Amino acid sequence: EPRPTVVPCRPLPARICDVVRSDRPRSCCGMAMAGYRTAKYQLPEWHRRNAGVYCSATAASEEAERGRAEAKHLTKYAAASAQRAQEYSKSTLGQRLGDVNFWRMELQKEIMELDNETNLLAAQKLRLERALDATEVPYAVVIDNLECRERRQPPDLVIDEVERQLLQEADLIRDIRDLLKRTIIQATTQIRSNRIQKENCELDWSDKVETCHIDEKCISYCPDSTNIQSHPSSLKFEENASTPKSWAEFSHDSISRAEQEKLASVQLRSLINNIIRDASEDLRMQRAAANQAFDSHCRQLDEAKLRLEQHLEQILKDIGEEEANIVKLKKAIRDKEAFLKVAQTRLYDRSFRPNVELCRDEPQFRLVSEVEQLTVFLEALKRKLIESEQNLKNLEETRMKLEKEIAVKANSIFIDRQKCMSNRIRYPVDLEVASYK
Repeated sequence: EPRPTVVPCRPLPARICDVVRSDRPRSCCGMAMAGYRTAKYQLPEWHRRNAGVYCSATAASEEAERGRAEAKHLTKYAAASAQRAQEYSKSTLGQRLGDVNFWRMELQKEIMELDNETNLLAAQKLRLERALDATEVPYAVVIDNLECRERRQPPDLVIDEVERQLLQEADLIRDIRDLLKRTIIQATTQIRSNRIQKENCELDWSDKVETCHIDEKCISYCPDSTNIQSHPSSLKFEENASTPKSWAEFSHDSISRAEQEKLASVQLRSLINNIIRDASEDLRMQRAAANQAFDSHCRQLDEAKLRLEQHLEQILKDIGEEEANIVKLKKAIRDKEAFLKVAQTRLYDRSFRPNVELCRDEPQFRLVSEVEQLTVFLEALKRKLIESEQNLKNLEETRMKLEKEIAVKANSIFIDRQKCMSNRIRYPVDLEVASYK
């Protein structure tokens, strides 16, 4: 502690007045000690203190006598109540055991039915997978037909009815394959859901079995049992403990969910049968439509090829006639050029006439008219020759086009009849039958 501050000494002040002393007993040491009792008790206080002790002793004695009477009564009541409570608890455990056994049997029945339904759905899923595998051959055939028809030469490389039927068939097979894949995924999901619900029911069933063993053991307990002991902590309820209502609802909900999954599985199996049957029928009808389109198109190609051959024969005849016409035109041009040379030579020689003899006489006008007339004829013949040569060229081009068209038609007939239609023999007949193989 710090040392006190040193205060310098000063003289005391002079007394101004006297303080009158109090006549009361000295029960304290001054005003500064108020609240702290340091003096002796007074006599009235001592009597009051003794009276209080006597009253407390009397009250404690009466309380003890009353407690002994209540303890005796409580002992008899507790014994009778414990016996009744134990009998009632045993009866309640028996009823509870009956309820647990009822739900256990229901769960066991549901587990067996769900397992059978899952096996049936797995067999349907196997049918879907076989049907999906069976669509690979027709899809490969259709793609091969489309690729073969792509090798047609440009004049015949058109989107005809066969092309549309093949594209429609390819789209149909793709749609069927996608539908089968989605249905397989749906069946897999449903099988997983069935197994999950079966597992939930099995877990609930195993809990019920264990509960039956526990409750049977609890029923066998009695006060004389040797395997009982104190468990004070077992009085409190567990936080995750269920109520009778929630307990019954849990098993009921498990069975309800299992029933829903079983119903969904039955509906899915029926849907799978309808999908396979409808897909097989659609595939059969589309195959027939495509084959009919191939037959019709091949007949059209044969007719077109025959007409082209007839036109080619006529073109060859026209080419011969046009070549003879060109020869005649060339001979006529040569003849007219000789006449033109004669007239032009006469005009040239007459241009050397001297002086006044260089006259525009009638022979001069006649020669000029002859030259002009021969020039017009020559121009006309030359134009006709050019036209005839162009016609001959056109006929030659037409002949080449016709020959090319005939070759194209022959190639198209070969592709459609030999390549495509012969390859479609590998087409499976029935998808529904293939799903069982």
